[in-house]
Amino acid sequence: MPERISPAQKPATVFRLDRLTTPIGIALLVTDDDGVLRALDWDDHAPRMMDLLRRHYGVVMLNERQAPAAIKAALTAYFNGELDRLAEVAWRVAGTEFQRKVWSALPGIPAGQTMSYGALAARLQAPKATRAVGHANGANPISVVLPCHRLIGANGALVKYGGGLTRKRWLLRHEGVEV
Repeated sequence: MPERISPAQKPATVFRLDRLTTPIGIALLVTDDDGVLRALDWDDHAPRMMDLLRRHYGVVMLNERQAPAAIKAALTAYFNGELDRLAEVAWRVAGTEFQRKVWSALPGIPAGQTMSYGALAARLQAPKATRAVGHANGANPISVVLPCHRLIGANGALVKYGGGLTRKRWLLRHEGVEV
């Protein structure tokens, strides 16, 4: 019978942690050894980010190291108004199959546009999964790059954003959405 490894015995997943100053706060950038973005959250939401990383990877250690220059350049350009530059950021996520399906669909919502949770569920051919889309969206580990801020309520209301509604409002206005 194979030996079972308890979560405490499992080796930690090691990622790199860097920071980027943006107009809406300091972004935490978590990358792997391949230079791929694994998480982007805000410094005032670090515990939330760590919780999401733990859910997906188990024990996680973050080493203070610079993120790849290309990631920082693309994000800086985005915050300076070059909205299409987010597409340059290489990213990778864990999560369930459904979560990954939702997160992979988010970049398909163009900057300057929004979509309701129900409309995204329908696009994913799961029209009854509006709440599941909402839950997956709320567990998105890569804010901004996987633009969960572009999802809104069916009535057009701004609802939930892991970084806070003030940031969501700023991001949407930055992208040209009247809110």
